[in-house]
Amino acid sequence: KFGIDIRVVAVGTGQAIKNAMNGDGDLLIVHSEEDEKKFILNGYGVERRKLMYNDFIIIGPKKDPEKLKEKSSIKEVFQIIKEKNLPFLTRGDNSGTHKKEVSLWKNAEINTKNLNPKNYIDAGRGMGATLNMAASMDAYTITDRGTWLSFNNKQDLGIVFSGVPPLNNQYSVILINPKKHPHVKFKLADNFSKWLISEEGQTYISKY
Repeated sequence: KFGIDIRVVAVGTGQAIKNAMNGDGDLLIVHSEEDEKKFILNGYGVERRKLMYNDFIIIGPKKDPEKLKEKSSIKEVFQIIKEKNLPFLTRGDNSGTHKKEVSLWKNAEINTKNLNPKNYIDAGRGMGATLNMAASMDAYTITDRGTWLSFNNKQDLGIVFSGVPPLNNQYSVILINPKKHPHVKFKLADNFSKWLISEEGQTYISKY
């Protein structure tokens, strides 16, 4: 439509923002609202536009031995994981998913530094690798629904908690500020960004 060649660099939100701060890209798609606002406040980005959303889900043994599905809040779920020393994998990679997980523990009034490191395990990897580890260990973790739906190695894992407002996962699209990085293709990025949030772009996303 615009003659734009899209080249995607797929990394976690933390790394994506670092790349954008370095001028290594023309457009940023991320899902960490606090970091996005800071990115713009510091002059690196302009025009933060809400793009799409899915939701975060808690994954664990699908037989759900702790009956987490019956709980009414993520706070209750995390308190049980802590009290019963259940194995939980954290990505530990400063990605949007990791940042969300950290904020959920904090909101549950649990300091992850006080969790037993034998049970609160830092995978230090991306989402796919973390899910593979969880599958091999029958452990709990947090992921986004889109990744879970496309994950083929579920084994004995299943969704044990989902569907409450704190688990919403909003993505935004942000233009890189040409005043910081004059080389960015600002007009093309703006055209693509506007198309993504247009009725046509949103229709493609909703059918994906």
